[in-house]
Amino acid sequence: MTESMSTALLTDHYELTMLEAALRSGAASRRAVFEVFARQLPGGRRYGVVAGTGRVLEALESFRFDEESLAFLEDNRIVDEPTLAFLAGYRFSGDVDGYAEGECYFPGSPIMTVEGTFAEAVLLETVILSVLNHDCAIAAAAARMVGAAGTRPIIEMGSRRTHEAAAVAAARAAYLCGFSSTSNLMAGRAYGVPTAGTAAHAFTLLHDSEEQAFQAQITSLGAGTTLLVDTYDVAQAVRTAVELAGPSLGAVRLDSGDLVQVAHEVREQLDALGAHQTRIIVTSDLDEYAIAALSAAPVDGYGVGTSLVTGSGSPTAALVYKLVARADADGTMRPVAKRSVGKPSRGGRKNAFRRLDPAGTAVTELVTTSGDLPADARPLQVPLVRKGEIVGREKLDAARTRHREALAELPANAHQLSRGYAALPTMFD
Repeated sequence: MTESMSTALLTDHYELTMLEAALRSGAASRRAVFEVFARQLPGGRRYGVVAGTGRVLEALESFRFDEESLAFLEDNRIVDEPTLAFLAGYRFSGDVDGYAEGECYFPGSPIMTVEGTFAEAVLLETVILSVLNHDCAIAAAAARMVGAAGTRPIIEMGSRRTHEAAAVAAARAAYLCGFSSTSNLMAGRAYGVPTAGTAAHAFTLLHDSEEQAFQAQITSLGAGTTLLVDTYDVAQAVRTAVELAGPSLGAVRLDSGDLVQVAHEVREQLDALGAHQTRIIVTSDLDEYAIAALSAAPVDGYGVGTSLVTGSGSPTAALVYKLVARADADGTMRPVAKRSVGKPSRGGRKNAFRRLDPAGTAVTELVTTSGDLPADARPLQVPLVRKGEIVGREKLDAARTRHREALAELPANAHQLSRGYAALPTMFD
């Protein structure tokens, strides 16, 4: 999705404070390397999922301080005149590498590396983290839901439970991780995510009877439509639906009650009415645990909203953006690391690899500072930006395929829904 609006002010004030001070000290032009990583996976999850890389690249393209942005900074005395002059000509001219979108990651994984002058790279911290923290959190939740659903499709339908822009990003991340479609039309337009939707309870309540509402929907959308059958009495609604649409009725949707019990009752009723091919779709505040509980029920698909767009209890991926290397006054690059209690980091520009056993199952996340390519591991980072130019743009379907492949190589314990340790140990060399 291409945005014409500048993304430069999607940042924190302190980025500009650091820039102004670094320009005064003369350190702003020093070469610097920042890395994005998570110290731990939130919610006791077994793996993380990289999502939002494409959106980061879009934001980077639009990261320009236009006249309106500069006027705001000047009018509010946020930076001084020399800093305003620097910002007026700001163009990121450095390099960005990162885990390919859809890839899995673990604690300490350098999922994105930004290298440029300090002045160029420090300004990107907030926008990069805001995109990746949101999208990776949604992706992790979506991947767990898809795993719990097995071969049954899931529709993303959380637009009414989050910020309007976050809804589009959430739909993108969910589709990347295997959701079949979204209710959000902007996600369809911007990213090509398939869209789906039929009717809400309001449509039934609008009409003088449930029969009139069903007939109107069938007349408009055909017998293959999905009818919402729990506005009044479920059993009566199912009878009415089949009477009107015939045994070729596409699906019925259940949005309330004990979904396991009701699904069994509705399946029996549909079969008794000859509607053996009519599918049962369930919604109603589902999360990965509720989906897993429905695995033995005669359910054909799910619709997930609130839990998906809020990260199913972990709305952020806990990613940070830290300086790991910088040039001395003479230009020599040296590793740097903070030593804060409880928040340590590891210095040096890193490369990441995944070691696999002879059966193709991942066993270790290897993070090195040597730059050497291990013989028994596959590299995880790919070029995204070179000298300011985007080189890593790809279609969402490519990331969707990659995600399936990345999940398939994880050990069996990675797919458990219970809280636990990361499925792969991260080894630093």
